[in-house]
Amino acid sequence: MILSIVMKLLSTLTSLYMLLIFIRILLSWFEGFPPNSASRFLASITDPYLGWFRRFPALQRGSIDFSPILALGTLAVLNNIFTTLAIYGRITIGIILSLILGSLWSAIAFVVTFYAVMTVIRFIGYLAGVNSVSPVWRIIDTFLKPLLYRINRILYRNRIVTYQTGLISLFLVLVSVYLVLSILVRLFSQMLVRLPF
Repeated sequence: MILSIVMKLLSTLTSLYMLLIFIRILLSWFEGFPPNSASRFLASITDPYLGWFRRFPALQRGSIDFSPILALGTLAVLNNIFTTLAIYGRITIGIILSLILGSLWSAIAFVVTFYAVMTVIRFIGYLAGVNSVSPVWRIIDTFLKPLLYRINRILYRNRIVTYQTGLISLFLVLVSVYLVLSILVRLFSQMLVRLPF
């Protein structure tokens, strides 16, 4: 009972912290955003955590910093662990295996969701005809284009498609992958939890 309550609290706190970090990342993309007391407070509680992941050179690719993705992914894994323990309130080998599977899925699901959100944002920007040379759009394009080109090669072979069509295709593929994998992971996780040991 106590374990379940503690895990629920930790799950809620990690979810809230993930939201704050996501807001902090979005604000950092807008260089002209005027600082205020709220943004400074947000930076004070999120930057130390984000800064810890910036220590790894492998996460830096030119001017692009991938460390926030790992930072958020780590929180997603922890949140899944806390949520699972809150639901079952006990520990068995089956639950541990389910946690490992769930943790792997949390990391994958976060990346898929991140790319899906970036695809939607870029698609809206494309339709709105915003300035594509803006630093924000360059960053988003840097994330999306490698995956976008791979998906286009698979779906369209040698056909030339518009950027808009490519974005729609990428989004549909990401949503399909997310739905299929989430169903499979849920089924396997339920099987593992039911193990009698």
